[in-house]
Amino acid sequence: VADSRIALADLASEFFDHPTRRLKLAAVTGTDGKTTTVHLVSDVLEAAGERTGFATTVDFKQVGHVWENETRQSTQEAVEVQEFFAELLVAGGTWGVLEATSHALALRKLRGCEVDVAVFTNLSPEHLDFHGTLQRYLETKAELFSMLARSADKGVPKTAVLNADDPRWRYLADRAGGARVLTYAIDAHADVQGTILASDASGSRVRIASAGASVEVPLPLVGRFNVHNALAAAAAGLAAGATLAQARDALARAKAVRGRMERVDCGQPFSVIVDYAHTPESLDKVLGLLRPLTRGKLIAVFGSAGERDRAKRPALAEIAARHADLFVLTQEDPRLEDPATILAEIEAGAVSAGKKRGSDYLVIDDRREAVAEAIRRAQPDDTVLLAGKGHESSIIVGETKRPYDEAAAARDALRAVGFAP
Repeated sequence: VADSRIALADLASEFFDHPTRRLKLAAVTGTDGKTTTVHLVSDVLEAAGERTGFATTVDFKQVGHVWENETRQSTQEAVEVQEFFAELLVAGGTWGVLEATSHALALRKLRGCEVDVAVFTNLSPEHLDFHGTLQRYLETKAELFSMLARSADKGVPKTAVLNADDPRWRYLADRAGGARVLTYAIDAHADVQGTILASDASGSRVRIASAGASVEVPLPLVGRFNVHNALAAAAAGLAAGATLAQARDALARAKAVRGRMERVDCGQPFSVIVDYAHTPESLDKVLGLLRPLTRGKLIAVFGSAGERDRAKRPALAEIAARHADLFVLTQEDPRLEDPATILAEIEAGAVSAGKKRGSDYLVIDDRREAVAEAIRRAQPDDTVLLAGKGHESSIIVGETKRPYDEAAAARDALRAVGFAP
């Protein structure tokens, strides 16, 4: 066998009788926003009367039944992917939606998936330890759009849904072959045009216009990046046959995904937010969002994963130095790397930004203690951002998964200082 991964994917497709030749399929790729966008696409399709299932970093769903993804894989292996969609067909599903990560595309996990709508959120440097260069990373993402032309006709126009506010969209449009291109944007001119009419700590009021029609959406998700995610979902829904009104109704009922800007409220007079932001770009977005919404001090807790892109480590601290009044460096998933080395590489960014340990930032190896210290220091009107772990249920140390829940750690820390849920 020349390529065992290709052979495995082909065998899996054949064994499960090529489920996505009958099941319509939308796939979302990009650096940030994939999980939320998949959830929103599912919501829009269901508002249009479809029966959906999805597979994301956080959860799986099969026609109304949702359960936690405990695998630490955003996209499962080829056998599990084909089995999931075969089960969705049996359950009466009409559309599947999934995250298409760059690793999954490079490792042929999605070979044999017949894609109808391919969605691009954004691109920033990530996983360069695996891909080598940003261009190779982009080329791998582009494979999803090349799949459109090779996929079975299921009565839905093959469509590439692209973020025109990201300059790479034209490259991906070229890779989409003869597929329809549907753009969305806030700043650039696009087929699905978003305008932020108002925004605050509870969400945004957004006008979405397409093909001469427009709707206003009270989007209950915080931040400009979630407006982009909502526009992507609206565009994907339109590509799949939903109406703008159906997209509006779904988005107005949207709920935050677990571990994505998740508030932890135990009655304390300051905000505690758990978010999965673990790249410089995503941390910059979240801190940049929270800074003007915070009347007091902004406190951030974060680390950087071991055996992953080392170049981002100092950049994370540089970004925290720009936005936060205090930040705490801690572990994320050290894996087989020396935890002290990881912390030192992050700290180099804080030092280069002119920050001083002990006053501007702290270094606390134990993540639970780091969370507890941030919460002990919080005062009324402050915001504490716990970034990097999000929904994950463990910390990987060496080759061992140690149980860990960021939101639960925050609740424990709040209880310790006198606040109860």
